[in-house]
Amino acid sequence: MSAITSRKIRISIVPVLAGLVLVGCAMQSREPAAPAPQPPVAAVHAYPVSAPGGTRIDNYYWLRDDTRTRPEVLNYLKAENAYYAQMTAHTQAQQEALYKEITARLAPDDASAPAKYRHCWYQTRYAQAAEYAVYARRCGNPDAREEVLLDGPALAKGHDFFQIGQYEISPNEKLIAYAEDTAGRQQFTIRIKDLASGKLLPDALANTPGAVAWADDNHTLFYVENDPVTLLTVRVKKHVLGTDPKRDPVVYEERDHSYYLDVARTGDDKFIAIASQSTLSSEVRFIPASQPKARFKVLAPREHDFKYDAEHIDRRWVVRTNWQVKNYRVMQVDDAQVGDKKRWREIVAARNDATVDRIALFRNYLVVGEHSEGLARVRIKPWRDGATRLVETDEADYAMVIGDNREVDTDVLRYEVASLVTPKTVYDLDMRTGKREERKREAVIGYERANYTTERVWAVARDGTKVPVSLAYRKDTKRDGSAPMLQIGYGAYGAQYDPHFSPAYVSLLDRGFVVALAHIRGGGELGRGWYEDGKLLKKMNTFTDFIDSTEYLVAQKIAAKDKVFAFGRSAGGLLMGAVANMAPQDYRGIFTQVPFVDAVTTMLDESIPLTTNEFDEWGNPQDTKFYETMLAYSPYDNVKAQAYPAMFVSTGLNDSQVQYYEPAKWVAKLRAMKTDQNPLLFKVNMEAGHGGQSGRYTHWRETAEAYAFMLDQLPRAAASAKKK
Repeated sequence: MSAITSRKIRISIVPVLAGLVLVGCAMQSREPAAPAPQPPVAAVHAYPVSAPGGTRIDNYYWLRDDTRTRPEVLNYLKAENAYYAQMTAHTQAQQEALYKEITARLAPDDASAPAKYRHCWYQTRYAQAAEYAVYARRCGNPDAREEVLLDGPALAKGHDFFQIGQYEISPNEKLIAYAEDTAGRQQFTIRIKDLASGKLLPDALANTPGAVAWADDNHTLFYVENDPVTLLTVRVKKHVLGTDPKRDPVVYEERDHSYYLDVARTGDDKFIAIASQSTLSSEVRFIPASQPKARFKVLAPREHDFKYDAEHIDRRWVVRTNWQVKNYRVMQVDDAQVGDKKRWREIVAARNDATVDRIALFRNYLVVGEHSEGLARVRIKPWRDGATRLVETDEADYAMVIGDNREVDTDVLRYEVASLVTPKTVYDLDMRTGKREERKREAVIGYERANYTTERVWAVARDGTKVPVSLAYRKDTKRDGSAPMLQIGYGAYGAQYDPHFSPAYVSLLDRGFVVALAHIRGGGELGRGWYEDGKLLKKMNTFTDFIDSTEYLVAQKIAAKDKVFAFGRSAGGLLMGAVANMAPQDYRGIFTQVPFVDAVTTMLDESIPLTTNEFDEWGNPQDTKFYETMLAYSPYDNVKAQAYPAMFVSTGLNDSQVQYYEPAKWVAKLRAMKTDQNPLLFKVNMEAGHGGQSGRYTHWRETAEAYAFMLDQLPRAAASAKKK
């Protein structure tokens, strides 16, 4: 609970608009024009936030309520929702039309490509127009009778929010451990189901991120537990079926709260591994899966700026690491030599022009997921002769990733390819013969891929750096500077924000839009250096790259100067807030979901979930140099008296990653200071968390709302001219 919780707060909220008042007499039935809806006005209560870099006054700190129960806060959020509803009432028909348009492209009974594990083929599928998936398998052969493992629609009944996270099958294939979240806070409860009887066991492991691993005895589970206050992953416990979870022993506790924990079996099923990962270092410890009572052994001790992850096959560990390199390489070490990284032997060298992202091990092949030339690619290396080759595709701008490969004794690689205009396609590639088989293409009803195109351009940033931008548009869209554009960005954590297909993009492309994905610094598309040039003291490059990409695309007549919209969520919301402050004139509208916009105050408070994990990303503001850098771009702290574009902000009350009060405070300050008459809308989903609403179809309502907001800012002809 925050220090401000016990203080009595008074809020000034302008009453929401009532119904129309009818005036007149028997001879007159004219109605006066209704007054325009008025936004809620948040009360100002000065609250000092102290730091070594100085004390700041936060006038809206009172909007923080960790209990999410204080009436004055909830009433304010409800008033914002009421104002949003009034301001968007005239777009309801368009919202509904967009929602139906988008969801009509979804195959109502879609299913994933079956993936083999041990003796069964596993698949998720949707029944006719269902919101939640059914998890099923067929054992013995791919055409055997279907066995339902988890019935998502049935499990979701009675819950406003529902999500199935990770699930794991026991080694004897008779039990399933699965994680469910019914609040949207990414706080999962692990449950165990007997697949023969269909009954749930009484065991329930609460307060977890969902990570779980079975031991070979089929009744011992290792799982990660969250701290109940900070929600950090702080310990790994061992549970024996039928025992009281409150007595589960701790097998590993992470004392350094800048680390995240995970637990899983290795790909060859020989070991159970605990991974500790921070921004700059990592550590793996393991035991044989057949010995659940063994003590965990460290593969290589953690060091500053030393990261690695590992897989196991044929009595050796294969390691992806940045040891003595920047863009990662692949090494291996025999089982008998673990514990000392000096015994590691290089098998794939580091490259300046490529980053090793992931590895997958097969008996005869090593498969590497990499980024080169800013593209996600897959490379194959036989263990014997050492020659490597890229998996080919005919797309100009795409993302190719290693797929679901649970079997090591096979020469068949499963991988996936997608682009902004190509639905995700799953292939099986015989690595020995080179024969490729398409196993599944995401069904998009009524979509004709031939009508659209994608390309990659390189925008020039103000310091001369070339920034890759993925573009999508209809082939008949004019390149004369008249097209509206939605530009999307993220640029944080070294995340590779690769192009992917969305059935919603089609609704924009068919209205003449260009969709642009800017791969700005702070992401990892061009290697570790690309990431490091957009973090900590260099974070401003992320924001200027996005702005400069916008101005480049306008200058190249790819987009109209007065029809550019921007979107980012979470850390991409930090980007949106900074861009709104720095270059509001470049954008017709900005919309953002669950935005991280109160960077300084949040990073000063170590009681907030995830704060300590993030020091290596943003810096610790207790250090003056990081405080001053953060203060220079923090969206909330840099709101000023100026004109802003139209803005739509949304959040989830239960968000545990970016707390609801960050955007609430930001919007309140924007309302008080902006000088324009453009709409500023704030919607709070009172049941959801960081991921938004749950449900396959419900999810698209949020997209339809955002697109309707965007189209509403355009001239009517531009917003409604749907191409055929």
